[in-house]
Amino acid sequence: MRNQKINKNIGQENKFVSNFGENLKSIREKRGLNRNSAAQLVEVSYSTLQAWEENSGRLPNAWNMQKLAEAYNVSVQDLYTGEISEIKPTNIHDTLGNTVDIEEFVFIPRYNVQASAGYGADVSMENIMHPMAFRKYWIDNILGICAKSLIVIGVKGDSMEGEINNGDIILINKEDNTLLNGIYVIRIEGDLIVKRIQRLPGGIIKVISANSAYESFEIDTNNPPLDFEAIGRVVWHGRNVH
Repeated sequence: MRNQKINKNIGQENKFVSNFGENLKSIREKRGLNRNSAAQLVEVSYSTLQAWEENSGRLPNAWNMQKLAEAYNVSVQDLYTGEISEIKPTNIHDTLGNTVDIEEFVFIPRYNVQASAGYGADVSMENIMHPMAFRKYWIDNILGICAKSLIVIGVKGDSMEGEINNGDIILINKEDNTLLNGIYVIRIEGDLIVKRIQRLPGGIIKVISANSAYESFEIDTNNPPLDFEAIGRVVWHGRNVH
């Protein structure tokens, strides 16, 4: 009888280990998090979270289990079972202790790619770094843009100095990619650049830098470069004050 009980416990433990990774991945996906963002929330490496989710035999310790529960807004028991019917509401507060309604915000993905305000930045390593929160009212009523059309990237270089500076972050409307007059991010031969665009007759666009050290140039949209694409229009930028 004792051996049967031990074998039963071992069987339950093995079942738990084999199911834990699938449960953990399922809960993460229900929270709308990619693995990179989730790892940052839990403060572990991407590879550690991947090992937990892929049933490698590695399990989080008690401290990391609690951090997972807090990051995913579930109970520790939910992590064990993977059976959650409803995700618990979270009480979020500002720095003064006032309750904040998370439904008032949208979360726009920030990519770890930079548009060059200069001669171009390679975009081959683009990945989502983390989401950035913007007030929903501002997106809907001031910008008047669907939040799903927006992404955030960084800017590197000084060719747009005075309008968009080195180190700024920019909010891009991907759906507004018909090059008219305005500031756009475009890709040319594998590089991203952010420039002011002027539409000229005959399908010609003039690509203009704010910094006079950089010469303007023209692109014939009827006969564009082999690798050419309008990524979207810049609708907002933010910067640190030094």
